Amino acid sequence: MSENRSVTVIGLGPMGRAMVTSFLKAGVEVTVWNRSPEKADAMVELGAKKAATVAAAIDANEVIVLSLTHYAAMYDVLGPAADRLRGKVIANLSSDSPEKARAGGAWVREHGAEFLSGGVMSAGNNIEHPASYIFYSGPREVFDAHADLLRPLSPQEYLGTDDGLAQVFYQGLLTIFHPWLLAFDQATAMIARSGHDIAQFVPFAVRSNAAFPYFMEQFSVENQNGGWADVAGLKMMDAGAQHIIDASEEVGVDATLSHTAQAFWRRAVSASAGAGKAVSTFELMSAVPETA
Repeated sequence: MSENRSVTVIGLGPMGRAMVTSFLKAGVEVTVWNRSPEKADAMVELGAKKAATVAAAIDANEVIVLSLTHYAAMYDVLGPAADRLRGKVIANLSSDSPEKARAGGAWVREHGAEFLSGGVMSAGNNIEHPASYIFYSGPREVFDAHADLLRPLSPQEYLGTDDGLAQVFYQGLLTIFHPWLLAFDQATAMIARSGHDIAQFVPFAVRSNAAFPYFMEQFSVENQNGGWADVAGLKMMDAGAQHIIDASEEVGVDATLSHTAQAFWRRAVSASAGAGKAVSTFELMSAVPETA
């Protein structure tokens, strides 16, 4: 286990700043660098050290944590100082696709450094929230050697040696979160445009949300076996989507998300008729498109 209590953080957007703050609270010495220097200045006021250049930021510590917009930014930022990477550990906690994470890991290793990929599951940039945690993937020995240093950021979930695995799970959870966020906007817009109080509605939304883990557990079993498929049930979901569309559009609320959901239910009904058996939306989404 590493006894190193210093780290470099590159990238000081909201998440990067939250990471610096958590490190400092834990007594970790932090060196920072950001393309917009004023963000680094704000971290200096909290006790961080500011590196004048990327090269200096890399030289300052063995472990470099990246909190950037995407993996392309890693090449832009580290590329000019790639000759300084040998012997370093790059923990890239930026969001991107699994394949881009794998390519990033290969690039880092080509320059003589170790690599970990991470996906930060947090309540916004509140990495201290009880529900926040971080997925890690990459070589087990590299994670084990530096887990203690990285622990102030959030509870850790090590997934495996595949560099892309943290992003597989991270993007999978964001796949759930994004439509949920839009659905919540649509629902509360419908309440407000109907002349009612969003605050009165929200407790019921929270109450109903308690059933979601039940549905996840049930559907996860179904999806391991081809997905839930019942023609009568699919037709009911189609009809239910239409009711949501009507309720939204009657008061002038955009129902694009519900139209998309309805299109999937209708595709499943149509595919079921063509196949002579029930076809699930999971199966439709999992199918590899035919090439021309």
